[in-house]
Amino acid sequence: MKSTQIDQVINALQREGGFATLRRLNEIVDFSTWKTKTPEASIRRIVQDSDKIFKIRPGLWALVEKKDKVLKYFNLNEGETKSEERFTHGYYQGLLVEIGKLTRQTTFVPAQDKSRLFLGTPLGQMVDTTTILPFTYDKLLRRAKTVDVVWFNERRMPSSFFEIEHTTDIKNSLSKFYELQDFHANFYIVADKIRKAEYDDKIASSIYDSIRNRVSFKPYEDVSAMHSGLSALSKIKW
Repeated sequence: MKSTQIDQVINALQREGGFATLRRLNEIVDFSTWKTKTPEASIRRIVQDSDKIFKIRPGLWALVEKKDKVLKYFNLNEGETKSEERFTHGYYQGLLVEIGKLTRQTTFVPAQDKSRLFLGTPLGQMVDTTTILPFTYDKLLRRAKTVDVVWFNERRMPSSFFEIEHTTDIKNSLSKFYELQDFHANFYIVADKIRKAEYDDKIASSIYDSIRNRVSFKPYEDVSAMHSGLSALSKIKW
């Protein structure tokens, strides 16, 4: 019997242990028999529409029949604030690390986060370094090394700083960016889209006048879309 596109996606998820990111599915599903010029879009439609697949986080999908096993593997208890926050923070740190590496950046996460997991893999095993590159003097380095994810360019200077704000105070991250404003780098707050109004309120404070046009709010969905593939990279402005 000829396997359908849905069958191929489900089989791919089974081979991956019951879960996979969209990017991973795009890598491992054989599109050679798919009569479409946009197979990535077809996969997105399949995972969204199939009653055999459920969403764990934007860009991360799993088989319904493996739900209990997958959530246990992630130590993720739905509705439990601590486990939800721990998983979410590590997930988006991991996505940003992978995006950074794909775009040839040197990636950094704080030493205290090196044991934090991204889909079962410690972040410390994914990044290029958990020791901040010595791009400035000690006082600012002490601040920079607390940022959730930093990308460095080929000149070993910071190109982007990312703070993931799931439940913590956005103002703390803005204060870090304020102190690091003298560097030619981009600043990003990554959070649930429902926190956009809170972000707008905080960034409107006069103390942040000097950085307001350099800080961007990125909802989780934008990060997962960017991670999913080169086609998404061309559509999302960073």
